[in-house]
Amino acid sequence: MTWYETALQILLIGIANGSIIALIALGYTLVYGIIELINFAHGDVYMIGTMLALTLFTWVPSMWGVRRASLLPDGTIVLLVLAALVVAMAGCALLNVTIERLAYRPLRRAPRLAPLISAIGVSFMLVNIGLFWKGPSPVDFPSPHSVLELDLLVLLGFDTLIFFKVKDLAVILLAVPLMFGLSLFVSRTRLGKAMRATAQDREAAAMMGININQTIALTFLLGGALAGAAGLINGTYNNTAWYLQGFRGGLMAFTAAVLGGIGNLYGAFLGGLMIGVVAAASDFLLDPRWTQAVVFGMLILTLVFKPTGLLGEASTERA
Repeated sequence: MTWYETALQILLIGIANGSIIALIALGYTLVYGIIELINFAHGDVYMIGTMLALTLFTWVPSMWGVRRASLLPDGTIVLLVLAALVVAMAGCALLNVTIERLAYRPLRRAPRLAPLISAIGVSFMLVNIGLFWKGPSPVDFPSPHSVLELDLLVLLGFDTLIFFKVKDLAVILLAVPLMFGLSLFVSRTRLGKAMRATAQDREAAAMMGININQTIALTFLLGGALAGAAGLINGTYNNTAWYLQGFRGGLMAFTAAVLGGIGNLYGAFLGGLMIGVVAAASDFLLDPRWTQAVVFGMLILTLVFKPTGLLGEASTERA
């Protein structure tokens, strides 16, 4: 394999993994942009999304009397994947809104350390829910269709070959529209404008008639929905679910949000893709054991030269 074939293959796999990271990172950056809270429970909301999808993927085949989802009729598999996506997104959206209402809203005017500690506490609670739900060991996440595991061979030019799986392409086709859909919602809709106004000046937005509590709840709802979608996509892509997966996924996503400029949607998207590509390159060219060190080294170098992140802007401290 030539160097440019390897580079293209790394790029495709990196974009697929980076898309999952970016979906989770959008939840971090949405919440921080509105209320300047680092929601440490967000990675575990993503874990709950994987568990919800896994439960549906194991329950429906048992109702049909088959051992795994890939043995279902093709039409049923499509409906199952769509149902799992809806259930994971709706479940995580509801969970995130509930967390905001019970754990964060009462502490909105408290010192900043209080909601931060509350977020860590919620994270531990969700981890224990995942432990009770699926046990301490990683669980196999059944692939919805054997086609997803097939290798694709792409011929570029006369002598350039790229090998990747169908599921690499499926991840990109699922994740990228969700990310751009969020961007369009925030920039084009009335509720999205309310979110941007609240992020700029909460008091002025309230005086203009914007319901601040509703807007913040909507932010958590959208972030939770994207985390649920990432949970489903990650489960079908990596074929595993684990109650501690939220820690690593959340850490990488938070790193992506900071790298791109926390509070900036396009920055979270760019940061996720960059981390995915850099991690894939490290796995291929170095050693997977060095990948996290390489990723955080990239973050440190970026923040040394641009402390606000790649697309972030310096902002004044809010009162």
